[in-house]
Amino acid sequence: MQTMPNISSELSGPILIGLSYLIGSIPFAVVVSLLFGLQDPRSYGSGNPGATNVLRSGNKSAAALTLIGDAAKGWFAVWAAIKLGVSGNILAAITLAVFLGHLYPIFLKFKGGKGVATALGIMIAIEPWLALASAATWLIIVLCFKYSSLGAIVCAIFAPVFYIFGGMLKVWATQTPLASVLAIIGALLLYRHRANIGRLLAGTEPRIGKKN
Repeated sequence: MQTMPNISSELSGPILIGLSYLIGSIPFAVVVSLLFGLQDPRSYGSGNPGATNVLRSGNKSAAALTLIGDAAKGWFAVWAAIKLGVSGNILAAITLAVFLGHLYPIFLKFKGGKGVATALGIMIAIEPWLALASAATWLIIVLCFKYSSLGAIVCAIFAPVFYIFGGMLKVWATQTPLASVLAIIGALLLYRHRANIGRLLAGTEPRIGKKN
């Protein structure tokens, strides 16, 4: 539901956007690995500071906590902005800022993760049913084709479509700025998965349950 902006929230917009970027920059993969006494996830596997790479350490608990943390920061930044009643444009900017924080974190010299979990957290805050539809799409693709990356790629394409169609069908209220940002997030997810796309086309992308 769109809320009426107030003067204080408009004036504090740049501060909230900056804080959202910093929240997104929190490197949960590195922090959790440090707490569990594991190697820095940037030093093995794909080198990606995300839950999937942390899972390669063999510690499922650390990977789960990384996943939850990455999703929670996306959810919190957007949820807090909605609760504060910021305008649609500020909300869209905050949403993009927290996502960019994960992709290009200042704390990791702007070399972050791919953004799947953070995008899910963002969708949970925007509309839980949108997040559920996207998660169900990922699950269907993974069960049918056994490629986690393919599921993420398909979700990146369909999430903004789901958001727009949900609004058209009156399932939830939509905001044009948010629709635009979801499309941008989808494009960024595709860009971050460009290596996976190349391997999928070449037939060399590892399937779930098989070692690289």
